[in-house]
Amino acid sequence: MDPRIVEIEKTQVRSDLPAFSPGDTLRVRVRVSEGAKERIQAFEGICIARKGASLNETFTVRKISGGVGVERIFPVHSPSIAGLEVVRRGHVRRAKLYYLRARRGKSARVRERRWWEGGGLSPQAEAEAAAAVAAAAAELAAAEAEAEAAAQAEVEAAALAAAEAADAEVVETEAEAVEEVADVVAGTGEETEKAAE
Repeated sequence: MDPRIVEIEKTQVRSDLPAFSPGDTLRVRVRVSEGAKERIQAFEGICIARKGASLNETFTVRKISGGVGVERIFPVHSPSIAGLEVVRRGHVRRAKLYYLRARRGKSARVRERRWWEGGGLSPQAEAEAAAAVAAAAAELAAAEAEAEAAAQAEVEAAALAAAEAADAEVVETEAEAVEEVADVVAGTGEETEKAAE
């Protein structure tokens, strides 16, 4: 392929969509234009196929609506997709799940995958882990703030004690000076009395 076409395609590839595979339950938010208005419509179902590569890649989502199977094919990098959310991860051993078309009820279910090849947890477990990490971070921040406030209070108390000690020392020095003056005055008074005798 011409390198110029490859460069143009690179600019149109979306990187904001989560990783998903056939068997996953997806909630696709699609932009729908009705006249001058535009709204977002959610389409939730099981991804039964992924095809193609780069800009030509598509995925098929199947859901049961009113007892009737409905399938939609979405281009992965389409600007009409406002968002894509993986509701649950499915454990399947096929790349194309067309056999689900012939199944009804419980036999059309897909087993949930707890651990997936990405090395992480299911979306629900990821959300729980993220909430636990956020709670621990908030608790740590509160403890640090409390320790900082205690240290600040300790510094202020030490400064106040030092100021009080300095004031007490000044008062003692003034008292000693007054006593010395009194002694000097008393001493000169005694000398005057002795001289008068």
